[in-house]
Amino acid sequence: MHLNAKHLPHRTLPSLALLLLGLSSAFAQPFEEDHPRTTRGTYYLNPLSYSTTRDPDPPKYVRNVSELGIDSLLNVNWLDVGLDYRFRYEYRDDDIRRARAGRDEPWLHRTRAYIGIKEIIDPFRFAAEMQDARRYNSNYPRDNRDVNEFEFIRLYGELYFKDLLGHDDIGNPRPLSIRYGIHNFEFLDRRLLGNNQWRNTANTFQGFHASLGQESNDWQLDLLAVQPLYRSQYRWDRPVEQQWLYGVIGHWRKWPEIVTLEPYYLALSQSAHAGVAERLVHSPGIRAYGIVGSTGFDYDTSFTYQFGRNGSRSVRAFAYVGEVGYTWATNPWKPRFSLFYGHASGDRDPTDAEDNRFERFFGFGRPWSANDYIVYENISTPKARVEFKPRHDLRVDFGYSWYWLASDKDRFAGANNVRDVTGRSGGYLGSEFDIRARYAWSPKTEIIVGYAHFTNGGFIENNVRRGDTDFAYFEFNHRFF
Repeated sequence: MHLNAKHLPHRTLPSLALLLLGLSSAFAQPFEEDHPRTTRGTYYLNPLSYSTTRDPDPPKYVRNVSELGIDSLLNVNWLDVGLDYRFRYEYRDDDIRRARAGRDEPWLHRTRAYIGIKEIIDPFRFAAEMQDARRYNSNYPRDNRDVNEFEFIRLYGELYFKDLLGHDDIGNPRPLSIRYGIHNFEFLDRRLLGNNQWRNTANTFQGFHASLGQESNDWQLDLLAVQPLYRSQYRWDRPVEQQWLYGVIGHWRKWPEIVTLEPYYLALSQSAHAGVAERLVHSPGIRAYGIVGSTGFDYDTSFTYQFGRNGSRSVRAFAYVGEVGYTWATNPWKPRFSLFYGHASGDRDPTDAEDNRFERFFGFGRPWSANDYIVYENISTPKARVEFKPRHDLRVDFGYSWYWLASDKDRFAGANNVRDVTGRSGGYLGSEFDIRARYAWSPKTEIIVGYAHFTNGGFIENNVRRGDTDFAYFEFNHRFF
């Protein structure tokens, strides 16, 4: 394992090294914990698995007006506000997602603003979140992964009945919530339904979202009937034509220190239109995560089975992931080592009557690959990862991953859906080393630097291009409240 930095510009590596060195010696206040433990008054426990903690609702950059420290607003607890800005500089060399090789150094800007009204006119509530996402200084045409200017990513009305369903055993009210409008949410481990915090633009949906219970309760049920929105770079986003996502997602947290269970059923329905075949994919599954007593071990695992129809072909697919971690709790750096394996089936034979490609829905891709090359379909990958916190304001993690196609004859979505239907190119995609440091400059400001090197395997060498890829980035995050 080694870092191949021969293609990095001569200023990049010294700058990254100096910045990392400066981070380790600077003094600041903590930004936010990735893995807060259960606190008194809630059954919810965040998973310890890598990059699976969901973005909260409302988003973590949002604050209640009564908490802003302004005397005249101390009693305004019915209003939530937020303003957040993120800048990221990226250096990419021979990005395999691009049709041609070359160096690219884009500047990504993302601004989000939020306002929410609650309690004062209950049961009616309201929330709106707007995002402006832009990209500059790139050698490639703009796309909706990076550009989505002045767009609502959350705009809904809500009927909220605080304790209609009674209370749980520790006294938390169990509400009923019904929302309609535009949603920006995350569920499960974010691999199937995520708002995609890494990408410059967000996954959004329009329709109904109902909840029985809340996150602090011992059980909760989420119901979805929504349409995914197509991200338009310069116009208002619109629903994807004749496509619907349905979901029933359960949460059982009675013994959170041992196990949290999340059984679920998702369905994606696509009506036939304009050359697109009718499609219906049913996806029942279950997730379980927790810790193993006082041993220091934690786990997170899930399994999804899929069946249905894709045009004239029947759908039979599956996926599973599993992660086991160990934390040295007595060490002041709290290091955690984890092993992960994930598998999502691919289409075994493009000429038969059965489609075996796993439907990835609308998940968060970056936990699969720091380069953002891998998605949750036709993939088989083991990973090893180390996370530690050398001081209260600095977190570091690094890892190594290996990638194979689950089916040599199916496509590789990470390189514009390239496919060798003969299977003669083999299934080895390559391996990746990545490292990241997150520094809390202040309670409102976080700086992140990272680097990833991807070593191409035989499939990419034969079908995309030869040569490895390098990716380095600097990210600045600031919330204003």
